[in-house]
Amino acid sequence: MGPRTKKAIGMLAILVFLTLYAMGAVSLHALLPKNFLLELVYFAVAGTAWGVPLFPLLTWMNKEPKGPRP
Repeated sequence: MGPRTKKAIGMLAILVFLTLYAMGAVSLHALLPKNFLLELVYFAVAGTAWGVPLFPLLTWMNKEPKGPRP
């Protein structure tokens, strides 16, 4: 699979994941009790945790193809 195809697939996967992640984070927030410190910690964690599941996808997207280039 060529690099452009991998990047296009990866871009679509990232957009879908981030949309679902944001919807889930907001929905989960609605279930939490109203406490400023709890919300602060929740949004700090939720705002940074989205990157962890994307590391393997980004690594795959940027990996050079094996073998000779056509």
